[in-house]
Amino acid sequence: MSLTPQWLDELRARTTLSTLIGRTVKLQKAGREYRACCPFHQEKSPSFYVNDEKGFYHCFGCSAHGDAIKYLTEAQGLPFMDAVKELAATAGMEVPANDPRAAERQARAVGLHDVMAAAAAWFTEQLATPEAAHARAYLAKRGVTEHQGKAFGFGFAPDGRNRLKAALASFGVPMLVEAGLLIQVEDKDPYDRFRGRLMIPIRDQRGRPMAFGGRILGDGEPKYLNSPETPLFDKGRTLFNIDRAAAAARKAGRVVVVEGYMDVVALDRAGIGEGVAPLGTALTESQMERLWKMADVPILCFDGDSAGQKAAARAAVRALPLIQPGRTLRFATLPAGQDPDDLLASGGRSALDAVLDTAEPLSARLWALEVAAAPLDTPEARAGLRRRLADHAATIADRDVREQYQADFRERFDALFQRAPRQNGFTNGFTPGRPSQRGTWKPGRGFVPPSRPLTDTARSIGSDGVTQRVVSAILTGILRHPSVLHGHAEALAALPIHDHRLRAIRDAMVDAAFDPAALESGGLALILQDGGHEAVSGELIRTNGLAFSFLRGNADPDRAMRDLGAVIDAVVERAELEAALDRATDRFKANPDDEAAFAEQLRLGAARNAAAETLATLVADQDGLGN
Repeated sequence: MSLTPQWLDELRARTTLSTLIGRTVKLQKAGREYRACCPFHQEKSPSFYVNDEKGFYHCFGCSAHGDAIKYLTEAQGLPFMDAVKELAATAGMEVPANDPRAAERQARAVGLHDVMAAAAAWFTEQLATPEAAHARAYLAKRGVTEHQGKAFGFGFAPDGRNRLKAALASFGVPMLVEAGLLIQVEDKDPYDRFRGRLMIPIRDQRGRPMAFGGRILGDGEPKYLNSPETPLFDKGRTLFNIDRAAAAARKAGRVVVVEGYMDVVALDRAGIGEGVAPLGTALTESQMERLWKMADVPILCFDGDSAGQKAAARAAVRALPLIQPGRTLRFATLPAGQDPDDLLASGGRSALDAVLDTAEPLSARLWALEVAAAPLDTPEARAGLRRRLADHAATIADRDVREQYQADFRERFDALFQRAPRQNGFTNGFTPGRPSQRGTWKPGRGFVPPSRPLTDTARSIGSDGVTQRVVSAILTGILRHPSVLHGHAEALAALPIHDHRLRAIRDAMVDAAFDPAALESGGLALILQDGGHEAVSGELIRTNGLAFSFLRGNADPDRAMRDLGAVIDAVVERAELEAALDRATDRFKANPDDEAAFAEQLRLGAARNAAAETLATLVADQDGLGN
């Protein structure tokens, strides 16, 4: 059995070292690396580091150092070939068979590298000839500098069926065919694949040419012609410019994915050296794995046209099963119809930086795609949206990330549909994103309170929720300020009240809400008196001891009504969430394997706690008025 250096390099490239070591060692993220207590010697503080980008581990305590293969042989005691077979099975690679042809294949692979290096050098030489004047003019028009031309290795394939074939005749026709440089057609002589094209070498991570992309100059199809797949070149596992971008990405802390060769060149010209591009295909899982070795959150910056945005959408869906805590994608949206080169030409580096700096998270891109996919004007359409979002989240392999996506999609859905103003003008709780009278309600964070510290009384009321004391305060406030009923009758009607006397007063108030006389000074008290509630309403006013502004006779009327409305909304909000949480808990108890029910339980619990904090904060604010 013969394992070539090229095959072993590919095996290492396909292996994420932190994932391998993380199976048996608890790793902690430390910048662009991971650290842990060393598995090779006893220690109390971590000195063992794993670097996915470079593909090695190192312990600063005992000097243990190696790659994925060495880790399995030394840490787990596997024989070399057993370690290789285990890694190969995970990476989806076949271990070369033990046959006499292995040595021949190894020699041929080495020879193919020599062929590709010779071809790259020959193409570069041809670019300087008079025949390539139009190719040089094209590069000048695209703003490619002489330094860039050399750095990227631009060349030219002259027109003619046998020009390259003759120049590299010493390698033999079979090897030139295997390298993808000649086309072999049955019953015909092999001929040059690339003719009359600007040539761009595609290099491996070690900077060795392994394939070419050829751009036609003038009319003709295809616009770009890539090498076929060969023993050296697998386009689904390769990224253009990965050899130069890897170091730039480590320095910049990011990697930018664009659509084509010239987009990468344009980024490089603007000082953004961490640009890469797929090779005429949709971004594959293998390419994503390589991107994540360069940066935790690669930025996809595809063209602003329909094709570019569809490519971004496909990448978003394809990435979901692979994302992990701290490992995801972001999406930069270019102006409609523009590519990075267009934007740089019109607005310079600052314009592109502005687009990259505002790249949206993967979750936001998926949400936007699904919301825009179809009209949402019927319950069935909205249910379809919710189902599509749930299906996306279900594909995420990592449980923690999956639950976070489920919660995020539900919050977005609730913010868009369930918290909109009701048709009769009343609102149910806080509107997400709108400042309330005592803070701000923000999707994903709940209510953000002011900085006043909470008293024990405030915290107990926030935790207990709808207590008789709070209900008494609300009803007393309505007696003092009956005009509040106009905007909060529906919320008041939804308030769960266990005391039958208080509930009767509440019902009478709601019934009177649309009677103009009830909203006048003293009018509501008269209506309650006529309904036989005079004694109870008088007891409310005498016995309530909370310091709400709407309970004091000397309070500013506008302030008192605002505070009363805020307290009603907060109490109803908390009560509704408590009831929904109970229902979700019952569903989860009935089916403990229902992950969606569990995620719903977590979301509602967090929302309930946020609502309790809202109510406690409102109480604390009112307590402060009496100081």
